[in-house]
Amino acid sequence: MVETTSTPFSSFSFKAIVDLVLYFPLFSYLFGFFQDFCIEVMKTGPIPNHVALIMDGNRRYSKAKNLPLKEGHISGAETLLTVLDVCYRLGIDHVTIYAFSIENFNRSQEEVDTLFGLLRDKITQISEHEDSYARFNNVRIRIIGNRTYIPPDILADLERAELVTKDSKHNRTLNVCFPYTSRDDIAISMKNIAEKVQVQEIPSKDEITLQTLKENNYFGADVPELDILIRTSGHTRLSDFMLWQANFNCMIEFVDTLWPDFKFFSITSVILKWSYYKTLQIQQFEAQGIKDDEDRSRKMKKLMELPPPPPIASVSQR
Repeated sequence: MVETTSTPFSSFSFKAIVDLVLYFPLFSYLFGFFQDFCIEVMKTGPIPNHVALIMDGNRRYSKAKNLPLKEGHISGAETLLTVLDVCYRLGIDHVTIYAFSIENFNRSQEEVDTLFGLLRDKITQISEHEDSYARFNNVRIRIIGNRTYIPPDILADLERAELVTKDSKHNRTLNVCFPYTSRDDIAISMKNIAEKVQVQEIPSKDEITLQTLKENNYFGADVPELDILIRTSGHTRLSDFMLWQANFNCMIEFVDTLWPDFKFFSITSVILKWSYYKTLQIQQFEAQGIKDDEDRSRKMKKLMELPPPPPIASVSQR
């Protein structure tokens, strides 16, 4: 029987070794310089306006590392700050996160309470003081979803975070979907429209358009179209998230990485992929004499207004 000896690094993953190397100040400085260089290069190409994130994998991350469930959610919150920093430095002004689904109320009460408390604490932490992340970086926080599900004490803290970041000097926005589902979003929009028709704020049902539905949902009219929707952890489903918004020209990316491990290279690789295909689209539009998506829509509308073609005739018919 042959005995095998293990090296000192055999019990470490590649990621753990990288994290250990980056712990040293010199390597940390060099990596930061490399990040800055990558971001400046990426800014020379197309940049999305709006990115949405389904932050999945915190529980599996905890189980894989034999950690309490709360630690997985804490690690996920730290990852969020990293991803936000990359997005805002690139010039992506709108980021939307799926913090809590209405369906998540089916989980244990302990986990629901943990998620509620953690979200409240994290949002308070990044917005409470003048030098906090949101206020220092001029990020407006918006709570998107059905607020009737949120306990009054937590809701008060979340609304305070909205208030103190409302007058941001920049267009940067963090939309926190909590608690939220697309079906509820669409149902609320229809309810709001029905009420406006009833009081004649909308003259008649004939005035209801797709834009009307958009203006009356939780997001409102000011949020730009969604460019990228990312789901981590390998699941290939949208879990009732932004189904209305993820329609036209939206790239949906399913990533195998668990959310707490979704760091700098993960988010930049997705954005680079979007930028590459967007560049190809722009080149195609230029070849067709089309300036942008709106110009393309106008030209397609003109084509639809053309009279129908003549009936098909065949010289072989007798």
